Amino acid sequence: MAKKASDKRVGRSTKRVRSSVANPHLLDDLFEKFYHAKITEGRSKRTLTSYRENYNFFVSYMDDCGVARNVENVTVDLIRDYISFMLQEKVQFEGHPFKPKSVEKIGLSPITVNLRLKPLRTLFKFLVREGLYTENPFEMIKKVEEEDSIIEILTVRQLQSLLEAPNKRSYAGFRDYVLMNLLLDSFCRINEVLMLKEQDIDGETCSIKVRAENSKSKRSKQIPIQKQTLKLLFELTRENKEFETDYIFLANYGEVLTANQFRHRLRDYAKSAGLNCRVHPHLFRHTSATMFLEAGGDIRHLQMLLGHKDLRMVMRYTHLSLKSLTDQHNKYSPLNQVFNKLNKDRKILR
Repeated sequence: MAKKASDKRVGRSTKRVRSSVANPHLLDDLFEKFYHAKITEGRSKRTLTSYRENYNFFVSYMDDCGVARNVENVTVDLIRDYISFMLQEKVQFEGHPFKPKSVEKIGLSPITVNLRLKPLRTLFKFLVREGLYTENPFEMIKKVEEEDSIIEILTVRQLQSLLEAPNKRSYAGFRDYVLMNLLLDSFCRINEVLMLKEQDIDGETCSIKVRAENSKSKRSKQIPIQKQTLKLLFELTRENKEFETDYIFLANYGEVLTANQFRHRLRDYAKSAGLNCRVHPHLFRHTSATMFLEAGGDIRHLQMLLGHKDLRMVMRYTHLSLKSLTDQHNKYSPLNQVFNKLNKDRKILR
């Protein structure tokens, strides 16, 4: 009789669950479902980057607290602890490659905290809507109260000094000068402008087209510009011929200029112009909107130029300057009627 073969299964664990099947409770797996769904919805690269960055901030906090990345562990208490950590303990700009130690401070601003929570709110709304989870702990979480700070705008003189700062005889300096002119004239966001191509310039209607894929609202829009701005754009496109690309705003090695590259150069121009305020690309949009209204522009037309569906959003972008308020006050103060020149008594005694 043949000797019975030994059983190779003795002492070995039995595999019953497929390793390739995602755990429905793992937060990372659920986030990937959410992320890919947002890709199919056509979210911009910038928005997708924001989703992943802010998700990573949150799960890194969970890791530091020793909390497993399971969806059941994302409770109201955990979220509130995370908010408290960001407001009171998180070191702003810690480990930033371009920020010196001197600018680091403890605690993020309420605006920054709300921005970090927004993608997480969107994530859990998605999970509940898709039936991937039953509860949304963020429904119990209120936004952190933000201070109503006055947003500064540039004065006409500051704008003039800023536009004089670039060396227009150099390629990069002229490109930056054109970019600043277009930002001011078009009311566009920096990324909308940087993604413009030659075919987006319409010489006949003197306008530019912001394509839907580059617009924050996901709607294309046609923006009128001044003839002098149009002339500058055409002059820049002629300078770009050797790069063999349709994009308009390029680094001097031919790649598309990034928002961060321009932001750093803008700071240098502000310093050169002797400006003591913080100058950034979005400041042009605030300044343009405010100057448009102060010059008598219609708020409905401004809404179309800014590309907002809701008129209330326009009010967030327009902050009337102190000069405008002073002019209106001087013109309409009740004292003008009380002390009308015709009603003034003659001076006889002290």
